Amino acid sequence: MTMKRQLKLVGNDDTDANAIKVAFATTDRKRVNQHFGAAEGFAIYRISASGYELLEVAQFGRLDMDGNEDKLGAKIEALTGCIAVYCQAIGASAIAKLRAQGIQPIKVAPESLVSSQLHALKRELRDGPSAWLKRAIEQQSPRSESRFDAMATEAWEE
Repeated sequence: MTMKRQLKLVGNDDTDANAIKVAFATTDRKRVNQHFGAAEGFAIYRISASGYELLEVAQFGRLDMDGNEDKLGAKIEALTGCIAVYCQAIGASAIAKLRAQGIQPIKVAPESLVSSQLHALKRELRDGPSAWLKRAIEQQSPRSESRFDAMATEAWEE
């Protein structure tokens, strides 16, 4: 049985269409210091070109790293709405499950600073996203009607 505690912060609702949600596998909210499958917690942030804010922290009970596929379900569920999760390492089955949910796993060097990753993402959103980030933003945004589709539904004068 997976035990999970979750803290959601309520407050400023960012309506920026290009704002993204990203998670970090961390024990202290300062460093990316966890393997995805064995992560004891995630810090989830909303990031836009103008800044970032901590949205929620999810914590899980201690689980064995290998042989416990059940642990992945609760972790992936905690990442709903995120476009990426940063971690020290990740297994092949977790990668497949995350990608099926539209979440990009990103492996970073051990002890990478969360703040450095946040600043890099903020800068990338401001200056123009890389290919993976642009695709992720497009996938999370509902497809808008094309101009032709909009014209086809307009009333025509006779």
